Amino acid sequence: MAHAGFQGFRLKVGGLVENPVELSLLDIAKLEHFEDITMHHCIQGWSGIAKWGGIPMKRLVELVRPKPEARVVAFFSFGEGLYGGTYYETQTVDNLIKAECLLATHMNGQPLPEVYGAPLRLRVENQLGYKMVKWIERIEFIRSEKELGAGEGGKNEDDEYFDLLPNI
Repeated sequence: MAHAGFQGFRLKVGGLVENPVELSLLDIAKLEHFEDITMHHCIQGWSGIAKWGGIPMKRLVELVRPKPEARVVAFFSFGEGLYGGTYYETQTVDNLIKAECLLATHMNGQPLPEVYGAPLRLRVENQLGYKMVKWIERIEFIRSEKELGAGEGGKNEDDEYFDLLPNI
């Protein structure tokens, strides 16, 4: 898909929602565009500053209309975890509707490069980088993080005992 500019890509957003959708990158671009310059904090100790652009997650949440029992959102990556298996992370719906949460399509004014997470990357500026899934394939609204993997809230949490809420 990367070689074709992600032309055939369609983001599937479903689970416990009233309005499941499949969106192309063009569909996403038509929803709303927001830009923010932020510092990225990595659990490995480094940081970097970039300008991120994309759709506010609050807008996507409004579009799909989660059911009352949907408290958590799972982001599944095209990438693999360090110890194999699909990489995924979870966020609470409450955290995703904050202004700083973005489904990024751009970085520094350019389409998101593959190395930084194209076609889509999650930006959650109040948490460490491992919670910001790169190469997003699909998004599912669920009741609890306990429903996935080992039930710890994400691939890193399942495999390496990372914290479920790495707030910064």
